[in-house]
Amino acid sequence: MKYSGIGGQAVIEGIMMKNSDRYSVAVRKPDGEIAVMEDSYEGFGKKHTWARLPIIRGAVNFVDSMVLGMKTLMYSASFFEDDEEAEPSKFEKWFTDRFGDKTDKIIMTLSTVLAIVIAVVVFMWLPLLVISFLSRFIHNDTIEAIIEGVLRVCLFVGYIKLISRMEDIKRTFMYHGAEHKCINCVEHGLPLTVENVAASSKEHKRCGTSFIFIVMAITILFFVIIRVDNLFLKFVLRILLIPVIAGVSYEVLKFTGTHDSKFVDIISKPGLLMQGLTTKEPTNDMIEVAIKAVEKVFDWRAYLNENFPGSLEDAEDIEIKE
Repeated sequence: MKYSGIGGQAVIEGIMMKNSDRYSVAVRKPDGEIAVMEDSYEGFGKKHTWARLPIIRGAVNFVDSMVLGMKTLMYSASFFEDDEEAEPSKFEKWFTDRFGDKTDKIIMTLSTVLAIVIAVVVFMWLPLLVISFLSRFIHNDTIEAIIEGVLRVCLFVGYIKLISRMEDIKRTFMYHGAEHKCINCVEHGLPLTVENVAASSKEHKRCGTSFIFIVMAITILFFVIIRVDNLFLKFVLRILLIPVIAGVSYEVLKFTGTHDSKFVDIISKPGLLMQGLTTKEPTNDMIEVAIKAVEKVFDWRAYLNENFPGSLEDAEDIEIKE
């Protein structure tokens, strides 16, 4: 496997692909056509040298990914707005009149903040409350930290299992699989065709699901070492250490995603297994959308010629209909 530098995420009925500062979004519209847009996004780390330092860059990258992710999700959702001719509510009118062109940006910011708050409450504070009750029976800080971590993983798995029952989420997980398959296809030296992509793996070491699992594992290690008795201080620590844990987890994910070895395979395995929850086998028309997103920001033919000489000699170019 050769590291390509591309990554992405699933959006509503489509894929976002990012290569350095350039990103694209390909969406299968209700009429069956594929809409593709391209833009650039310079994250906070590009503007400040200190933000690219190890550990710090992980926390910065996490925030940048959240911002870009919400932005591209809103773009894809714009193709599926229900009843556009319906009369807006009084609140919608007031909000639009009050903020004008900034409305979408404000909504995106509020949505991101709300998502972070909910994640902190459910996956950080709730397990702590449970373990604070159980502590009267356990009397061992290390075991408490491990049980808290296991509870956190169980909550995450339960959450994914619950939302995966929704049809829209199922399709999003299928597009997530298509995204991984495209990246695996080119990074294993195969031309980016529907057939090659379909035969590629839907799990990838650099996936955000693996990142979440690494975060949970690193969190256990942190709170085995860092111990306080006061419940309020425990709450505060779980907030203050989020950037640090995210930074360390990013470095681990970056290492595993760019290296191949038995050791890397071992530490990547739990995250890859977790991806079985968030990636599903895509249909060919979903793969077509993913390929469009890749080709907009990544010259896979030049990449194959440089890293896998001769891989294109016997390949047939297949036109993908929009």
